[in-house]
Amino acid sequence: MLQSSSGLRPLRQTAGALGAVAVLALGAVPAAADDASTAEVTLAKIPAVDGVRPGNGFEVPVAFTNTGTAAADKVWLTYSVTRGLSHTELPANCLRYEVPSYDEAPSKSEAICEFDQTVEPGAVYAPEQPLALRALDRALYDRLRVTVETGEPSPDENASAPVRGTGPAVKLVEQPDATPAGPRDGSHPDWDAADVKVTADNTADFRVTGAELKGAVGDTVPLTVKFTNAGPAWVLRDGGVSVTKVRIKVPSGTTVTKADGFCDKVEAGSYECGTSQSWEDEGDGETYTFKLRIDKAVSGTDGAGGSVSLAGPSRPFDTDKANDTADITLDVTGGGSTGGSGSTGGDGSSASGGSSTGGSGSTGGSTTSGSSASGSTGATTDGDLASTGSGSTLPIAGAAVVAVGVGTGAVLVGRRRRAGRR
Repeated sequence: MLQSSSGLRPLRQTAGALGAVAVLALGAVPAAADDASTAEVTLAKIPAVDGVRPGNGFEVPVAFTNTGTAAADKVWLTYSVTRGLSHTELPANCLRYEVPSYDEAPSKSEAICEFDQTVEPGAVYAPEQPLALRALDRALYDRLRVTVETGEPSPDENASAPVRGTGPAVKLVEQPDATPAGPRDGSHPDWDAADVKVTADNTADFRVTGAELKGAVGDTVPLTVKFTNAGPAWVLRDGGVSVTKVRIKVPSGTTVTKADGFCDKVEAGSYECGTSQSWEDEGDGETYTFKLRIDKAVSGTDGAGGSVSLAGPSRPFDTDKANDTADITLDVTGGGSTGGSGSTGGDGSSASGGSSTGGSGSTGGSTTSGSSASGSTGATTDGDLASTGSGSTLPIAGAAVVAVGVGTGAVLVGRRRRAGRR
């Protein structure tokens, strides 16, 4: 709701009443002086919670100071937790909202508690009973955000219908022995917030699956590999980075004609792939798809096969390392070679930007273009995630026809570009 200015009050002049105008103008001075006194709420430091066991509960000690010069008539405390944590029984003066995942944020649960009582300046207050939370089976790296406000907060626009707490209402209690918080910069005197890390004693099994490919020389075959978080915990990373990185090495004797949009080429035949969000729920994962053209059969056991493996940030929560790597095998039927550039594992993607250009093979001195196939580009995300490829560039056709003896020629080149994903 729009509000009028809290400064000077508007003056109304009537004919022949200039003295009244002067009185009104003088009357504006006390109003401005009154507005200089305001309530300002400042949270005390909330310690991090470390080593809580899944299934166990813990309390959140919250205290705040009115560091302003006026009393506050009401105060609201909001407790927002990520999906590894849950509110237990809430007091009757609290409403709980469930907010699904959207944009770049994971799902969360919010409890907004109203305290209809006066908060005096200079005094420290805390709920008479600390709010209790519980770590769920999927808890690992979770976040708690506590906000204190003197104005009524609005729930998230995507929030569910509120559910009122069923426990006895809780009041604020003055803490005479507590040290008052110092004044802040005054940029938002009507609210203050604190973010608290909650780490659970839990594990999450990251694993990859490889692939078995088969085809004749000259064929273009699909390659699909997967990364899965087998749980039991979900994993949330800070800073909008990928949950993990997946390194894919394609088999020797092949050329990548189409790379997955979440993957960047790091060297010939090797790609590094990111995740679509900065978290991965338990039981979920990522699927990476490529198109490979078989240029030649490579015999022997000297690294001819490909592989998929986990890379990226450390994973102290992942105690099973046996499934961190997997093989990509290729069974070439018929043998032989097209003489293509794929003997080094293919160079279907440029090192910058992760764009993909299919390599060409050569037989009998004639030039043949690499085969291609269109595939799903996956979802588009706007997060600042690590190792998410900016896309692939796929040649469709290239041919040169020269009129021998006539001295004229024509060149037709067609290109199609696919937008990248981030």
